[in-house]
Amino acid sequence: MVQDLGREGQAHLGVSPSGAADRSALRLANRLVGNPEDAAAIECVLGGLMVTASAMHWVAVTGAPTDVLVNGTRVGSHASLPLHPGSTLAIEAPREGLRSYLAVRGGVQVAPTLGSRSTDVLSGLGPEPLAPGTELPVGAPLQPLPDTDLAPVERPRTTLAVLPGPRRDWFTDDAWRTLLTTDWQVSSESNRVAVRLVGGQLERSTPEELPSEAMVRGAIQVPSSGLPLIFGPDHPVTGGYPVIAVLTERDADHAGQLRPGGTVRFVLARERLPGSPGHR
Repeated sequence: MVQDLGREGQAHLGVSPSGAADRSALRLANRLVGNPEDAAAIECVLGGLMVTASAMHWVAVTGAPTDVLVNGTRVGSHASLPLHPGSTLAIEAPREGLRSYLAVRGGVQVAPTLGSRSTDVLSGLGPEPLAPGTELPVGAPLQPLPDTDLAPVERPRTTLAVLPGPRRDWFTDDAWRTLLTTDWQVSSESNRVAVRLVGGQLERSTPEELPSEAMVRGAIQVPSSGLPLIFGPDHPVTGGYPVIAVLTERDADHAGQLRPGGTVRFVLARERLPGSPGHR
């Protein structure tokens, strides 16, 4: 599907930001081809994307470590690549992580909705998900190609840094310890709205009901089941369950790379020091 950095500032309309699940990867792909960082690109899950160029384009694939094929020949990801007319590029399933990003010089120029070209799976705003045979318009380049045409591949983190959430006091101390010491498994029911986790129940210290309040990407909410979930880019703008913790902005990107069936651990943000688990 097509994603950019999202439609910020629309919460008063009940519209979530949406945008790329791994914003750092989207920004990097755009930088590699000389686009503004917020240009629209293609986000794909577990590979399987194949595109054919109708004109000469410079492209880059970033995100989860993966193999990229041009006309059947393996080429590197995280690099700017020339794609000649009639050439076909394919993204294979990543070795780890979940999402890859294909940026094209000039950006994908589908019609914007509320200032963004992102597809929001919760509200249905934005362009339709891509289907075989879809033709995407590409804009004119606005910036020169960068001098750097290659970037290091960053492995997705599975130890994510958190800060106490606004409703930390609604949970017992045992619940907080459980959050930080459990190897949580990523549920197959996860999507761009939320990453759902199993592995332990987080007990509340109060039976009170919570009025709806604002939600943000990376918020770890605990519904009545006691099983936490991490809100993604297409999260609802309000929720009625308490938020025990919130991911740092960078690790909210890494949450977008969590693969169903995999595991994730949480650590306090101030405890992530060079050489500690999950530090990169």
